[in-house]
Amino acid sequence: MVDEKRAGIFTLDFITPVVDDPFTFGQIAAANALSDVFAMGGRPLVALNIVGFPVNCEPLEVLTQILKGGQDRVNAAGALLAGGHSVEDGEPKYGLAVYGEVPVDRIWKVTGARPGDSLVLTKPLGTGLVITAFQAEMDEPGEMDAAVDSMCSLNDLPVKLPEELLKAVHACTDVTGFGLAGHLLDMLSDAGIGATLFPDQIPILPGALAKADLGLIPAGSYRNRELYSPRMEGLEKISSAMTDLLFDAQTSGGLLLGVASEVSGEFVEACRNAGFAFAGEIGSFTEGPARIRL
Repeated sequence: MVDEKRAGIFTLDFITPVVDDPFTFGQIAAANALSDVFAMGGRPLVALNIVGFPVNCEPLEVLTQILKGGQDRVNAAGALLAGGHSVEDGEPKYGLAVYGEVPVDRIWKVTGARPGDSLVLTKPLGTGLVITAFQAEMDEPGEMDAAVDSMCSLNDLPVKLPEELLKAVHACTDVTGFGLAGHLLDMLSDAGIGATLFPDQIPILPGALAKADLGLIPAGSYRNRELYSPRMEGLEKISSAMTDLLFDAQTSGGLLLGVASEVSGEFVEACRNAGFAFAGEIGSFTEGPARIRL
């Protein structure tokens, strides 16, 4: 607690490169780190760089561009970048420690969704599949560009939506390495609540399903499937590629929100008007065991 009206949020995240261009990598890593504050309904205020860099293998200009990319996203979030810390490392790593604040009466938590709430996702799925194809030089023109645009975009709903809609959010998390299935199951940690998922309503990046059909699946997705499929019902009803998408390990994915059903349509429209063109309702929360039903 900062005072009676404000709570502080302090988070840390960093990743290894998912693209070749260092500036773009910096943007993605920073957007990914800033997302942790946005996912709690907060506004980032101050960030510190976290850097690991192989100074004997890569020119310092590469590091300069990574930091400029991070600065770009911190500026776009309306926060201050106040320095940081670097160490020599065998491969580049970059991220941020971020401090933000949120009104005490409007903190978004991972749990708290209520039966009947709508499940809203703000970004398309498939970054893991597309990145894997890109690294194997098996992506099609435009596919990686779409993935990069998604990963670079900020999850800054808390600073773009009106307060009455922000207060209609009962639970929130961001979709990253555990995939949609893992993060949704995390939202079901409260006793007595489950979720129904509508696979045909899930937004998908161009080419992602085709890459799954080719077997271009990141290693983390196999682990996700092993861990989370026992708590899911109806996987046999969907294609193998769609199943892979549900477990796809994301980088800088969207927000996954439990929203009061009476305003979910207005909420999705506001998200789209705020720049989240793929935002949509992809399911609902239900009474019952902590399982996902398709």
